[in-house]
Amino acid sequence: MKRIFFAAATVLCLTGAAQAQYGYGSNPRSHSVDGHFRSDGTYVQPHSATNPNNTQMDNYSTRGNYNPNTGAYGTRTPRY
Repeated sequence: MKRIFFAAATVLCLTGAAQAQYGYGSNPRSHSVDGHFRSDGTYVQPHSATNPNNTQMDNYSTRGNYNPNTGAYGTRTPRY
């Protein structure tokens, strides 16, 4: 039981350290997107996306932000 508690505490501490290090600025509000076909016939898997607003700085895919659903960090350079 002590090992499980220690493992859980370690994960929480590491997660908090990563958030402090990378300074997540992701939009906390998101919505689900159903799977669909694009006009060129490509299938898009179901996923989560941030709610639309007037900036790209808080999108999951923008550099410096973190997607809590996939565990991935954003890589796109924001357009101003």
